[in-house]
Amino acid sequence: MKKLFGTDGIRGIANLEPITAETAFKIGRAGACLYRHKKDPKILIGKDTRISGDMLESALIAGICSSGVNVLRAGILPTPAIAYLNKIYDADCGIVISASHNPYDNNGIKYIKKNGFKFSDQEEEKIEKKCFENPDIYHPPTGGNIGCVRNIFNAKEKYIQHIQDTISPSIDLQKLKIVIDCANGALSQIAPDLFNALGLNIMSIHNQPNGININLDCGATHTSSLQEEVIKNNADIGLAFDGDGDRMIAVDEKGNVIDGDQIMAICALNLIKNNQLTNNLVVTTMMSNMGFDRAIKAAGGTVIRTKIGDRYVLEKMKEKNAILGGEQSGHIIFLKYGTTGDGLISALQLLKIMIEERKSLHQLASVVKKIPQLLLNVETNNKKVFFENTRIDEIIKASKRELNGNGRIFVRASGTEPLIRVLLEGDDCMKLESIYQELKKVISAENI
Repeated sequence: MKKLFGTDGIRGIANLEPITAETAFKIGRAGACLYRHKKDPKILIGKDTRISGDMLESALIAGICSSGVNVLRAGILPTPAIAYLNKIYDADCGIVISASHNPYDNNGIKYIKKNGFKFSDQEEEKIEKKCFENPDIYHPPTGGNIGCVRNIFNAKEKYIQHIQDTISPSIDLQKLKIVIDCANGALSQIAPDLFNALGLNIMSIHNQPNGININLDCGATHTSSLQEEVIKNNADIGLAFDGDGDRMIAVDEKGNVIDGDQIMAICALNLIKNNQLTNNLVVTTMMSNMGFDRAIKAAGGTVIRTKIGDRYVLEKMKEKNAILGGEQSGHIIFLKYGTTGDGLISALQLLKIMIEERKSLHQLASVVKKIPQLLLNVETNNKKVFFENTRIDEIIKASKRELNGNGRIFVRASGTEPLIRVLLEGDDCMKLESIYQELKKVISAENI
């Protein structure tokens, strides 16, 4: 059973356990021990723009070097860049210091394997086991066997070139007027540089990070300012990224938010139309809207659902030989181009389809008739107590019976926040609202 790692690495408030310099040192040392036996072992490290990134980076580096493993320090880069650059620099693994879409005072540590895939639960458990072992068993190296640090200065350029190579130069994207929201995060410099290199007509917002404004009222989780700019500038599309650049949410020319389900559906239907969607399969999670399933099935495709987390989407994609998968939140994996969600790849694929099909984003997104959803977030520091509460269990079961197959209720514990998420979905809005209010009342009364 893992103690530190959740669904996407280790997360928490920076400078409080487990996101402290002390724990980062131990995690760095423990992870490095997996590779210290190799010839010229090295770990690639990147981070987003959070003020705590320097502190955690320094601690991780100290731990890694103390185990006799070298560090390749890449600086501020998005998560998918580390996944790609692992192979380019022949690193034994990569570490990303980021809390993704969470506020600036949060931070996180996530490991990525040499092949670009995230560590499995079992591999994270190995790191934890070593982290909690007696330090005396490490036999730290001395002399010339201590690890050292090498700064990498061309990592950004290599990543940008990789993204450019995912789209044919014959696709003329210059016809589109685009607004991009960089979330004051890891893509603040990279995204404008990429789109400018492609000769696109862009306006950039929220691309002035100062360490404490990452995701602050901007980015993929706060799209209101992007919606305003799209309308004000009469743009064809808005693109919102998150703090570590692995997710993307779009805004159409009318100012409507186009979420990950709709973007995936647009891409899947285009691939089906061109006979390029392997096995006509798309993988998504239990959070995706039922309207997504209906759109894919109407086009002759099949949807496979998995538990929450892009790592589980990827595992199922590999198992089923699928090339497209993702989440409603905007993590979308195009396995042909990358091993993890990549906001820039998703953006270029979406722009390409707009040009190819000569349709506006609003027209393309209309293929998904979204079923009403309501999400109830329950704050709790004891998730186990919530699931063991008989009164809550009874009301959830009764609510499922009331929906009678014309909707669903999905309950899960957040892997990154102290929350229980209760998703309600159904065609009957009035019934859904009634169930939502009753659930909210009962859960509140239980004081979880």
